[in-house]
Amino acid sequence: MGRNPLRLAENRILVEQLRLVLGNVASTVVPICLLALLVLFLLSDDSNAWALRTWCAGAILANLLAYAYARTHLPDIQHRQARSIAWALVAQRAASGVIWGALIWITFDTASLAERILALAVIAGMAGGAVSTQSAVLPVFFAFVIPAVSLVALKLWQMDDEAYHALGLVCLLYLVSLFDQARSSARAARTTIELRFENTGLMGKLHQKTLVAESARREAEQGNIAKSKFLAAASHDLRQPIHAQGLFLDVLSRTELSPHQRELVACVGSASHASAEMLNTLLDFSRIEAGVIEPQWQAFRLQMLLNKIEREFEPQADAKGLTYRSRENTLVVWSDPALVELILRNLVSNAINYTGQGGLLVACRKRGEQAVLEVWDTGIGIEQSQQGEVFREFHQLGNPERDRHKGLGLGLAIADGLARTLGHELSLTSTPHRGSVFRLALPIADTPPIEQTNTEHGKPRVLSARVLVIDDDETVRTAMRHLLRDWGCECDLAESIEEALVLAKKQAPDLVISDYRLREKRTGIEAIAALRELLGHALPALLITGDTAPDRLREAMASGIPLLHKPISPSQLYRALVTILPPCTRIGVTMAKFDP
Repeated sequence: MGRNPLRLAENRILVEQLRLVLGNVASTVVPICLLALLVLFLLSDDSNAWALRTWCAGAILANLLAYAYARTHLPDIQHRQARSIAWALVAQRAASGVIWGALIWITFDTASLAERILALAVIAGMAGGAVSTQSAVLPVFFAFVIPAVSLVALKLWQMDDEAYHALGLVCLLYLVSLFDQARSSARAARTTIELRFENTGLMGKLHQKTLVAESARREAEQGNIAKSKFLAAASHDLRQPIHAQGLFLDVLSRTELSPHQRELVACVGSASHASAEMLNTLLDFSRIEAGVIEPQWQAFRLQMLLNKIEREFEPQADAKGLTYRSRENTLVVWSDPALVELILRNLVSNAINYTGQGGLLVACRKRGEQAVLEVWDTGIGIEQSQQGEVFREFHQLGNPERDRHKGLGLGLAIADGLARTLGHELSLTSTPHRGSVFRLALPIADTPPIEQTNTEHGKPRVLSARVLVIDDDETVRTAMRHLLRDWGCECDLAESIEEALVLAKKQAPDLVISDYRLREKRTGIEAIAALRELLGHALPALLITGDTAPDRLREAMASGIPLLHKPISPSQLYRALVTILPPCTRIGVTMAKFDP
């Protein structure tokens, strides 16, 4: 059912329709005034001069009043005023329609044929122009054209000539045609207005959803930051006792123990090592997030790396009844061997963890200018919908009980992050219940590899050095003292920077070992800087940290001080000391019971 053309639209739509009509009034005021003056000039004669001048004045006055009304109300049409404004326009347009229709009555009786045609054309033009300027509000349009055209038709029917009678009927047909055009124009205008409101509503909803999405994104980012801070804090707090535990266990293992005690120490050491491995996995992930990994590019033989991984993981595969196979190759690739080893280590570990029977194959194939390293397994496989998810952190398949033997769910995330850091493509192909294959594409080197030579390091030697240890954890300080004394070092312990400076003034150390995070939000970087200011910038120093927060890792790496991450194995610490201590502080005497 169509709308009643005489019924005004709802207020919000009516306001926009009125803006269209009032805007058109403002834009047509000058042309209409000029047209009235032109009609006066062309049709005036002695018989109608006074009446035509009065008509012209009335047409111009009505036009100017309409213009003034439009300027008053157009800037701010309130919804509550819309209907009163619309009916006021109806009255104005009706008066204007009567004035323009009266033109025929004033001029027709004494006019020539040409002048009559001119008068009819003027009124037809005014009525036709009203379709585009006033039809947005149909009652306003009708108020103008009905009196204007009807007065013309009445005048034509009063004429004695039958031709004029026919012309009067044509006027009515013209009026019907104008009605149809006006309704079409009004529908188009209303549709445009309604679409604008719909678009505005959609934009409002979109803006609201954008705000909600933005709020959710901020909450997610804050949650991610909170998660990272929690992991960093938890990791640091866990690393402290595990670090100290590892040092104490090493000292304990070199004392006189019964076979049963050695077995217990070995079991405790195994548990401590497993805990350290999990924490180191968190560290690897944090280093990737922090962006502190800088690849050391070189050409190297891939087979040496495959042999090393096989020696390490074949016992684990055997323990699960799995077959571990690898294929020999002679390929030389261009990458960072340490990072490629870490990627491969995570891929192989993942394959063993998620394979219940069968085995795994590690192989490398040359494809064009690339060497594609592949890790195949006959494990549980991965659904297509999950294949992108397995590279997310803490995501594990088939491990609802969070079995620690299957890791933390970071292995593949670390492998993917390292591959992206190196710019290598890491891909996955998998079939559920049949197995998976991970492929790492490495560029083939165009330079000879750096050959690894076997050097005899001999037995570890006693260190003769005074070491200043700065750590706010008493347990760690005590463990470090026992371990360093076992290696032949004299050891001074400090809890704070101030205490370290006092000890250094009494007896200058050969080496400083400082924890990164000290009390009162101070850092080991500050401690080492203060000691170097006192004793000289050549003072050897080692920074130890249990932090995994990305910003702290970046700061520690930027300091340029050699950095070790807790928990540190005694062998790692020993190698670091040997590397940074001056040769004059080492004594070439073999320690009989030292084996880091």
